[in-house]
Amino acid sequence: MNRRLEGQTALITGAASGMGRATAELFAEHGARVILFGLGGESLDKAADSARGKAVHGDITRQVDIARAVEACGVQLDIVVNAAGLMIEDEVGAIRDEDWQKTFAVNVTGVMAVCRAALPLLKRRGGAIVNIASVGAFNASGQNAAYSASKAALVSYTRSLAYAHGPDGIRANALAPGWVQTPMSEGEMEAAARVNGTTVQQEFDALTGRIALRRVADPAEIAACCLFLASDEASFV
Repeated sequence: MNRRLEGQTALITGAASGMGRATAELFAEHGARVILFGLGGESLDKAADSARGKAVHGDITRQVDIARAVEACGVQLDIVVNAAGLMIEDEVGAIRDEDWQKTFAVNVTGVMAVCRAALPLLKRRGGAIVNIASVGAFNASGQNAAYSASKAALVSYTRSLAYAHGPDGIRANALAPGWVQTPMSEGEMEAAARVNGTTVQQEFDALTGRIALRRVADPAEIAACCLFLASDEASFV
């Protein structure tokens, strides 16, 4: 196998499950030293064991925790993948202030703070940042308004990051997946099933009927996109 990240160090947030964990495992397979940062307790430890990496337990909204995660990278950092994310069910006309603020604290401010803390190390050798946004940034609805707005903000922030630090040899990209089989999406289907008097499977069936491939993505498929964007194959992306 062509180990596309041999000798590189990657910091991955939201790495306890879903897309973050899948990305950590795939990066490790391709030779990267992986730092897994996030909540999740035992789940994060298991993910770190699977990726042969280091777990740093902490909250992306806490500066002190972010500092510990970056410090764990040592003197070299080549890749940052921000997979941490939060969705709180809402309706656009009745969003609670605390839900809006918490969503933005994780999905936008937390990602910004991780990137800001990582930039001094990334500037030493150049590198890549991949921020995982969502198709919700472009296809909003009356529900999940805070989530969609936060992901749109993340796309805009990533563009600013790319323009500001391209001259430093740092590439920044936002990845905007649709539906992926993760604990977050399963939780959303459970909530929909309670409201509609259906089952989780029925909700997934209704959802996949609107998707061209008639299925949701596997986290490994999103991890493969992250691998491409982090690798030299995406040197002009």
